[in-house]
This record gives sequence, C-alpha cells and structure tokens, in this order.
Amino acid sequence: MFWYDNAIIYHIYPLGFCGAPTFNDDGPIEYRLDKIYEWIDHFKKLNITAVYFGPVFESVQHGYDTTDYTKIDRRLGDNESFKKICRTLHDNGIKIILDGVFNHVGRKFPKFVDIQQNGRNSAYCGWFQNLNFDGNSPCGDNFWYEGWNGHYNLVKLNLRNPEVSDYIINCVNFWIDEFDIDGIRFDAADCIDFDFFKRIRQFCKNKKHDFWLMGEIIHGDYKRWANNDMLDSVTNYECYKGLYSSHNDKNYFEIDYSINRQSGNYGIYKDVNLYTFVDNHDVNRLASTLNNPEHLKNVYTMLYTIPGIPSIYYGSEFGIHGRKENNSDDNLRPSLDINNIPDKNNSLLEHIIKLGRIYMAYPALRTGTYSTIIIRNQQILFKKQLGEQIIYIALNLEDKDFDFNFHSDVPNLVDVISGDKIYVDNYNASFKAKPFSSFIMVTDDIVNNIPDVQDNKIELEENKETEIIIGAKYRHFKGNMYEVIALAKHSETLEELVVYKALYGDGQVWVRPKSLFTNMAGNDRRFTLCNE
Repeated sequence: MFWYDNAIIYHIYPLGFCGAPTFNDDGPIEYRLDKIYEWIDHFKKLNITAVYFGPVFESVQHGYDTTDYTKIDRRLGDNESFKKICRTLHDNGIKIILDGVFNHVGRKFPKFVDIQQNGRNSAYCGWFQNLNFDGNSPCGDNFWYEGWNGHYNLVKLNLRNPEVSDYIINCVNFWIDEFDIDGIRFDAADCIDFDFFKRIRQFCKNKKHDFWLMGEIIHGDYKRWANNDMLDSVTNYECYKGLYSSHNDKNYFEIDYSINRQSGNYGIYKDVNLYTFVDNHDVNRLASTLNNPEHLKNVYTMLYTIPGIPSIYYGSEFGIHGRKENNSDDNLRPSLDINNIPDKNNSLLEHIIKLGRIYMAYPALRTGTYSTIIIRNQQILFKKQLGEQIIYIALNLEDKDFDFNFHSDVPNLVDVISGDKIYVDNYNASFKAKPFSSFIMVTDDIVNNIPDVQDNKIELEENKETEIIIGAKYRHFKGNMYEVIALAKHSETLEELVVYKALYGDGQVWVRPKSLFTNMAGNDRRFTLCNE
C-alpha cells in the first residue's frame, strides 16, 4: 500500500487561485503562486496529504495550451520559486501532484511554430496528429492538423511518434529530478495512446516506486486505463454524479448501486483506488449544484467514507458557490484570499476538518471493504471493514427524524462526528437520526478523546495511561492474552502501531493501532494492561 492509498488531496487551479491575467503576454515574472504559503496551515487543519496543482507549465491562456513543459508559467512564478514551494510542502508532509497536459499543446508551442515557419521542411511534421498540407486549418495555416475535441487552439500531439513520447518522458524526468514531484494527473487521458501510458508508467515507477499516475476519465470502463500496466487511478465521474444527484433526487439507491457495482464484494473496480470528488475546475461547485444546502455535510461525509481517494477542490470546503456562465469556467476558478473568504460556511468547514481527522484515525475508512446494511430512498447505513476494524456510516437526508435499528458486529458504538454513544443492547444497535444528519460509528473514539491544541494538531499526552509497555501482557476484550514486543509507525500515514504476539496457539504476531491499547480509545479500547 502506498501513500496515495491513504491520501486526502487538495485540488487547486493555480491560474484562477492566484488571480492571474487571462492571457500570458510574455511580460515580467509575477510570483503569484507564493500565496500558497499562507494556505499551508489550512491544509494541515484539513489533514491534507497531497496538493494537486492544475496546470503550472508556461502556456498561452488557461494552462491547457502549453508552450513550454519545462518552465513554470510566468504569471505564477519561476522554476526556483516553485522549487521552494515544493520543498516547503514536503517539509510539511504534503505530496505534490502536477497536471500533465500531454495530449495537446498551444499554438505557440515552439515545434508547432517551426511548422508554421518552415512548412514541409520542418523537422517536427511528425509531432502532431493528422498533420497534412492538403488543406488549410480553421486558424488560417496553410496546413491542416487535428485539434483536441474540435478546439484548434489545442494542437493534438502524436504520442505514437517515439520522439514525442521520449520528449514528454524527459520532461517528466525533469520535474521528478528538479522538483521531486510525487505524481501526475493526466489531462484528457481517454484520448492518450495506451502504449504511451505503458511506457511512462514503467519509467516513473522505476524512477520512484510510489509515484502516482492518475488519469482524467469521464466515461467508459475505468479498468481500461487503471490497471497494472498503465495508471494507478482515474477520476470517478460516476460517483461524482451519484453523490450530488442521489441527494437532489432523494434517492440513495443511486449512489449505493454505483458503489456496489464498483467496489462491493463483486465490484468491477474493487482492486482500483479511484479518485473521488464532489466538484472540480470543470463542473459547478457543489454548493451551487445541491437543491438543498442542508445536504452539504451529508455529501462530504459520503465523500470521506465511500471507497476511493477523497479530494477537496479549493474553496469548496468553505461552501463557496460557482456556476458555468456564458460558456465560461471563470466562476469555477476564483482567486481566493485565505483571510477573507466570502460568505464562508464555518459549520461546513468544521465538519470537513473533523472528517479529515476521522479519516486519518481509522484505516477501515481509507481502504476497508464496503457493504450495505440499510438502504431507503432517504436513508442509508453501510459498513466499512478492514480486518477486525468495523465502522458503520449512517445518513439521513430527510427533513424529519428517522430511527435506525440494526445488528452490530461489535458490542458498543460511539458516533465520532458528535462524540455521542450509540445504544447497543446484546449487539442490537438503535439511534434516532435528526434531519440532514450523518453518523460515523466506531468502537474506539480516538478523535474526540484526544485534546485539540493550537492549529488543530493532535498532541498525545505522554503519561502512564497512554504509554505502551514493551514486554507487558494485555488482555483482548474477548479474553485472549497477548504480549507487546515492539512499537512502530506506519511508513506512509505515520500512525502509531503496536506489534504484539499471541500467548496461545502458535504465538502468531500481529500489528494494530496504538489507540486500541490505550486510553485514547476511552472505555471502548480493545486491550487492557494486565497487572498480574
């Protein structure tokens, strides 16, 4: 399992985020992206582990019309300023993902300009898709070429040409060597040649074994792209649609069907960790999409608890609005000042901050299996399980109370969103869900029983109640005895772990979260220190 399997990603569209001019006029360098430093504390409060930057390469207009794959757009800064940003993010435990716009380039891309100037004599005629000199382009060139999706300001590259794929791979190598980036999101991945993906995967994984490769896919069978030969993940547009429309249509059957189809016991993508989101730079903001703003928290609870890698699009954690208007995406990509967010929804922000803490506290939320327990039009209860860790998630989108009753696989439960105990009698759980509410129910509340300190960091008090004694014997709540043999940390999430062996049978060795052995789990901890 790699870092991205436990990630919370924060997606930024840099040119909009920084308030850059619409067009690149080749003027002086402006260090607008340095504003990212003001946001780092915010990322940490949200438990963000990776920042995905939309296009940062030098371009003509919106970033998807690249002119130089080896330079930061002068409207954002320069290579040295971005190196400092990358170092600072890494120093704060945050990975860096860049938007690889490798399907097409802008018309000012030097090798395309060479064809404009030299015609058939250009050395780069084979670099562009379906280029020929038997007609004129819609832009007035004395040759024709293929534009991406009919947009002739986006000149489609010929990635079947080894020179082109070598060039792109060399550029990726540059960003790994010089900036130590951790992943790439491939724009318009459905248009990119499969052989190119196979080549770039082999290169990147040999270069950096945990390098993440994610593709933008809107329709189709995701496993065509996300598999052991090509990409690690793709955008989960199916669940993006289901997350908002199941609330707008008051029909949880829709999202439950998609999740089970994808990731249930017989799911077709259960071996792929898909990139999940509720909005991005191409679609309306969630707050502008939902019919009822009371459903915002429920949607985000689902985002953090269904299978997949959750991503927050910058500003949406504050509940900001934005719709496409007049065929323009500008409203989706605003410049934001972290100290002056307009109409900030503080309640939503605090909910998402808590969801981030919960997500990081319980591995079953991140990589556990999904199974439905109760499904109704306006209520859902499902389970996430990883090994012995079991978590129940319940949502009520109705405007009135609903009584949940279900068989629990564990003898006691607490809702870590509210911190309230859930009534469980002989493994039968019941509780009243208020309108528009959500619950994440566990046996060990390690979120609300750890004191908050400044800037929302969790600080563990090192005392006899939270100290693990190596060599000591601990009794599991089911009665079996174990001996602690070591302490460890998860290599990716830094979660504190206890290594222990069974004092019965063949003495098997196990690893579990430290929280299950200490008072961080309150009265519901799984293991108790034996004094005899």
